[in-house]
Amino acid sequence: MSSIHDVAKAAGVSTATVSRALRGLDRVSPQTRARVIVAAEELRYVASPTATSLVSGKTHVVGVVVPFLTRWFFANLMAGAEQLLRQHGYHILLFNVGSRGSSRTLILDQRLLWKRLDAVLVLSADLEAGEVELLNRLGLPVVTVGVDLAGCDRVGIDDVAAAQVATEHLVGLGHRRIAYVGGNPSEDVHVATAVDRETGVRRAFRGGRVPKVADYLVCGDWTIRGGAAAASRLLDLDLPPTAVVAASDEMAIGILYEARRRGCVVPGELSVIGIDDHEMSFTHDLTTVAQPVWDQGRAAGELLVEGLSGVPARPRRVVTLPTRLVVRGSTAAPPAPSPAPSPPSAQRLVGRRARS
Repeated sequence: MSSIHDVAKAAGVSTATVSRALRGLDRVSPQTRARVIVAAEELRYVASPTATSLVSGKTHVVGVVVPFLTRWFFANLMAGAEQLLRQHGYHILLFNVGSRGSSRTLILDQRLLWKRLDAVLVLSADLEAGEVELLNRLGLPVVTVGVDLAGCDRVGIDDVAAAQVATEHLVGLGHRRIAYVGGNPSEDVHVATAVDRETGVRRAFRGGRVPKVADYLVCGDWTIRGGAAAASRLLDLDLPPTAVVAASDEMAIGILYEARRRGCVVPGELSVIGIDDHEMSFTHDLTTVAQPVWDQGRAAGELLVEGLSGVPARPRRVVTLPTRLVVRGSTAAPPAPSPAPSPPSAQRLVGRRARS
């Protein structure tokens, strides 16, 4: 592989001139720059990104912090952000931190971040206090999706409103025994989302239109299996719900699976609604509140590029993207109550007395 010395020799200039010419810096005449570029192309020379970053102080790398790499939500967020960042010459370095608490697989520290990144994108991952302090100390631009960090730009949806719309859809259909399958705020990786979506459900319950039954509030883990396990608990109740709001479509799909496995007719006996509009939702005919996941990633990338462009300090920006209710075939009016047995008529009573 050719080196910068080979390019300098072929172009008849110094290595410093080659470096300035290929990085587009001044103090290089147009003729010299053209000669260097031709020599570099003929020799197929590629400048070392490490050496370039040492000179410029920029790595053109953005760190992306995620709790999971394989789940649909995070994969789509990353896809939206990566496409935008790549268009502006940035690459991404993934930090898969895993769940919260003792099962956390990676803690961000200075060795991981210092002089390796130009900025950080945090995708719905709740950071430890020490990690937040480190980001503040390093002075890196930070944008978050679905989680709040003081002073950092944020992208997301109104999770309270999304859950409230989902619940009110069921209330409007006539349901009163409505269960909610959400995250666990004490253990969940989506702490803010878990809290906000439960808040939205509770708001829809206000006014006494829906009785608050403790057994109808069940924690899941945002997965299909977690939704199926939650549905099993709900359907085993003496008085099971007639409808379920799931905090994610993946949990809603698990609820549909368990209901149908038991022979529970959806939506005749049980209505189910989710939040997300997961790519598999339409195949399950799932009613949901759609959120633009890919667009959130792209919007976060745009804010990062803006923060890296040297624009003078500006107020913090919060971008809230709209959601929409998508009605499919998994929700309907609740089943009509079974008629009570009719009391025996007076004529039948008289006949019985006569025969006796």
